[in-house]
Amino acid sequence: TETTRILVATSGDTGKAAMAGFADVEGTRIIVFYPKHGVSPIQEKQMVTQKGNNTYVVGITGNFDDAQTQVKQIFNDQAFNQRLIDNGYQFSSANSMNIGRLIPQVVYYFAAYGQLVEQGQIKLDDAINFSVPTGNFGDILAGWYAKKLGLPIKKLICASNKNNVLTDFFTTGRYDRRRDFHLTSAPAMDILVSSNLERLLFDVYDEDAASVKDLMERLQNDGWYQITAVAKAKLDSEFAAGYATQSQVAGEIKYVYETSVYLIDPHTAVGSFVARQYQKNSNNQTTMVILSTASPYKFPETVYHALTGQDTQQQGLPSIKQLHDLVGGELTAGVKELFDHQPRKESVIAPDDMENLIAQVLKLK
Repeated sequence: TETTRILVATSGDTGKAAMAGFADVEGTRIIVFYPKHGVSPIQEKQMVTQKGNNTYVVGITGNFDDAQTQVKQIFNDQAFNQRLIDNGYQFSSANSMNIGRLIPQVVYYFAAYGQLVEQGQIKLDDAINFSVPTGNFGDILAGWYAKKLGLPIKKLICASNKNNVLTDFFTTGRYDRRRDFHLTSAPAMDILVSSNLERLLFDVYDEDAASVKDLMERLQNDGWYQITAVAKAKLDSEFAAGYATQSQVAGEIKYVYETSVYLIDPHTAVGSFVARQYQKNSNNQTTMVILSTASPYKFPETVYHALTGQDTQQQGLPSIKQLHDLVGGELTAGVKELFDHQPRKESVIAPDDMENLIAQVLKLK
């Protein structure tokens, strides 16, 4: 029988989630590629300790854009795909390149809205805003689809870190990846080519596939593209955008903890900072939901430093203990299990070697 081989390029979080979801699932094998020096020590620990005889995790010497670009090229390599078919396999993906990934994310927006109504924070049919920490543009695109399905959303606020290519795009209508790539404390957002953005462009270009294809070819060949004034006007009515620097991220983690006694991770801090700046600068006091995308214990070194101004004594698991000693509370089961699992042997390869490694793992003839 034909079996599915799942390829994932991850900037930190998707890899662990996908491996856990498919671990020892019959008829599947999953290979996760991540930037070796572009994730937090805990994110790496989560991936390399994931159990499952059908799961593989591989570090690459490049960044997330390198991994994602190579995975896309592998999907589009017709000869390699035919080789898979000849061996009885087919490819699939589990990160947001696969539009199926967005379907459950749409539900979160409706669930959040329902909770606000239930709590009496808003009335049914009131429009609200969402601030979404954004890298590959998947989660915020799910919000766009939720709005298209009828959820009363006034503005979707695209929140970026120092890799603020999306902020510039929503401000100017020009997408330009020809800039420095920054490794930040919010690594899942360290992305310069946001693959889901073309799905939004397909909508604002009235489903003109040829025009969107031309834009994507310009991005690949020239490194930039400019959308039309009509498309830009459509985006302006639906989206806002902003970004947070490294120091602003740290300051937001401390601010939220001191004012709300609530611990947030660097990605959530980006969304929170941009949301507060938007409210301040626009004088728009519409009810705001900030999407929180990760546990602060995935980034204990960053969170501890933000709260105390001091570094943790060690990276990884010891820093979780140090942060927990500082703030107290109960660690989740997912965090606790990190202390029990042993890491597997890990490979680190160049992006250009990814296809060869896949062939070796799958023992392709």
